[in-house]
Amino acid sequence: MADHTGREAVAAVWRIESARIVGALARYTGDFALAEDLAQEALAEALVTWPREGVPRNPAGWLLTVGKRRAIDAFRRRSALDERYAALAHELGEGGAASGGAPAEPAEDVLWDPDQIDDDVLALMFISCHPVLSREARIALTLRVVGGLTSDEIAKAFLVPTATVQARITRAKKTLAAARVPFAAPSPEERRARLGSVLNVVYVIFTEGSTASSGSDLIRLDLASEAQRLARVLTRLVPDETEANGLLALLELTAARFPARTAPDGTPVLLEQQDRRRWDRAAIRRGRAALAAAERLGRGLGAYGLQAAIAECHAVAASVEETNWERVVLLYEALGRLAPSPVIDLNRAVAVSMAHGPAAALPIVDDLVAAGALSNSHLLPSVRGELLTRLGRTAEARTELELAVRLCANERERSVLTGKLAALG
Repeated sequence: MADHTGREAVAAVWRIESARIVGALARYTGDFALAEDLAQEALAEALVTWPREGVPRNPAGWLLTVGKRRAIDAFRRRSALDERYAALAHELGEGGAASGGAPAEPAEDVLWDPDQIDDDVLALMFISCHPVLSREARIALTLRVVGGLTSDEIAKAFLVPTATVQARITRAKKTLAAARVPFAAPSPEERRARLGSVLNVVYVIFTEGSTASSGSDLIRLDLASEAQRLARVLTRLVPDETEANGLLALLELTAARFPARTAPDGTPVLLEQQDRRRWDRAAIRRGRAALAAAERLGRGLGAYGLQAAIAECHAVAASVEETNWERVVLLYEALGRLAPSPVIDLNRAVAVSMAHGPAAALPIVDDLVAAGALSNSHLLPSVRGELLTRLGRTAEARTELELAVRLCANERERSVLTGKLAALG
């Protein structure tokens, strides 16, 4: 029983405090890659010690103390008894944790204020999403050092081998070291220049969780929830950034529909068939509050804010029929000008079909087909098949839906498309 309780405590503390622990160690050592390794070593020691000796009074402080002790050991091994080692040794004292064995209980003075998110976490987020890294590396590193996920968990989330994730993380740390990326919260100018990269990584993580690109589940709640958590952290770190609030609003309002998006057996439930009483009203309130915060900043909504405004239109409507589709169309038009994308145009076509009928929407979709957009995605033929079905062009609709079924990698979405195809007779 003690073993089970100890391991649960390790997992809980690590998930909550890992970013601050890694950040504090990076600040003390000046070495981001070393800090992440030190934190992992502290975690491994906790998995052995806590089940045997009990959970310490200050679990996060215990982990940080062990990490600092490991840092001293690393500097010793490098024969680098320099000012950094002297400062760390002085901070810990020459006895206790620095002399081996289990670390002493940390002093009662607070290592950090639990209610304040400091610059260490901000620095971690911006380093993990640094432009010198590939998108895959940014996602892996963010989930590892900020989200506290293991390599196995990240690999499972994105359906890649664990070795691939580990290689990405290793390469990312080497790249950051080679580029001499300092551990520091970026200046306001750098923050603005790099914020888009941070927001994009969080958005990509949520998108994969909201509608899994493949596999047997429509929604990956673990990924979506982690992205929401990161977005909340980010809005507390940079509360004056419009798009940080806009992204949080989008994620909350989208996640609010999760309870109604699937039947008990996991089968997808389309928007028009969802029981809106099952929507998460607390999430809707949080999302609308975040959207209002973005609007209060007075700089106009960005791409995430506009998407959140669209999601709000759905959230406040009593039914599909009562949705303000005219406003949705206008918002998609604004979004398309701000951040042009075939997916946005496709979504605008859906909104146009709801506001003005399928005949008005079909030319938008046909233009996408002619441009060769989304050629490997099931989204375009599935929307075109739906529009043709509503126009009574059954043979053409069948061809489009058959293509959509072939292209769809998610089992749950494919079952919905197969059902539509069967309904054509």
